[in-house]
Amino acid sequence: MAETAKNPTENRPTRTIEDYLAAIYVMERDEKEAIAARLAETLEVAPPTVTVTLKRMERDGLITAQPRKGIHLTDSGAQAACSVIRRHMLTEWMLVRMLKVSWSQAHAEAHQIEHTISDEIEAQMRVNLDDPKLCPHGNPLPGNEYLTARWIPLTKALPGSTIFIRRIHETAEDESEKLQYLERNGIIPGAQAVVKENLPFNQTVSLNVDGKIITLGFPTAEDIFVEVKP
Repeated sequence: MAETAKNPTENRPTRTIEDYLAAIYVMERDEKEAIAARLAETLEVAPPTVTVTLKRMERDGLITAQPRKGIHLTDSGAQAACSVIRRHMLTEWMLVRMLKVSWSQAHAEAHQIEHTISDEIEAQMRVNLDDPKLCPHGNPLPGNEYLTARWIPLTKALPGSTIFIRRIHETAEDESEKLQYLERNGIIPGAQAVVKENLPFNQTVSLNVDGKIITLGFPTAEDIFVEVKP
């Protein structure tokens, strides 16, 4: 009788657990406290579901969770989180470069594929894609956070300054309509713009992008990171 082929991903956490791990990793990376309520909002699940899932993750040694100390990844949890984030970002590049999927659609499509990619295929993707350090949206692959450290939120850019769009934060990637709006108006990594107005009193930033004035609310502008031209 022929031997059944081994599933190359069978020793990984489930898809749901990988989603939790990635969310916690991003929160810790951004120095935001990882708590159940924030995870429920980010992952769009009910608080009781988060509680049950976190208990399972703690049992499996992926996190520590203590009152008033928040939720933290263990070494094995961080390793698993980095793995799924790398697979996700590499898949985004594959979709954008090879399949010509639009920049605004790549995140949602990659989310459907990332959990099925084996370590061997991931390694081949890294080679074929020239081992990218940032995803198409400008977010760093694990280990490359230093590349984004000096970029500032658009809300902090001064009127009159010339800026380069460098990064659209992961929190915005889950909002497909927002990504489509930004893409449609040329607000994507690599684009150059001039800050026309930054108005804290009404929470808006206005940009001149290729001669077109685009006004963004602070909640959106806070997810856009820029480099100010000297």
